[in-house]
Amino acid sequence: MDRLDDLDQLAELVRRQDQELYVRWSHGPVADGVGGGEQTQTSRDGLTGVPLPGLSANPLRPEPWWGDRSIRLWVARRLYDYCHMRELRGAGTFPWVFVGERCGRGPDNEPLVQCRRPIARVGEKALHEAELVIQEQHSDEWGPLHRTDQADR
Repeated sequence: MDRLDDLDQLAELVRRQDQELYVRWSHGPVADGVGGGEQTQTSRDGLTGVPLPGLSANPLRPEPWWGDRSIRLWVARRLYDYCHMRELRGAGTFPWVFVGERCGRGPDNEPLVQCRRPIARVGEKALHEAELVIQEQHSDEWGPLHRTDQADR
């Protein structure tokens, strides 16, 4: 699998791609059952453990309401939203981009997707650049979509 080493590469990929691109934080396509023959592509609900009929992922194409705003900011946000997954899922977790087809919604209203073709792993430099882009927005009301446990409240 190729690697996208900077945020501009990812933004350019999104800009020129006519198929639906998604980003997923996991141990990679093989671990997620992509290209594994009989193995199905599923995620699990973190609360109940129920298997979900697709991979939890986030779309990379900006929504129409985003207008002509920066695609770079959009994809930075898509990466930053789930940066906590590395800590949650442990060593070897990374974001990767793929062409996919939506097959449902998960319990957190996230898209569930079947991967049609892995595209690239997102490199560390791109992740660092995404974090900087988000910090440049100077918003005290926004951060990663990370649930804290009851002890942290």
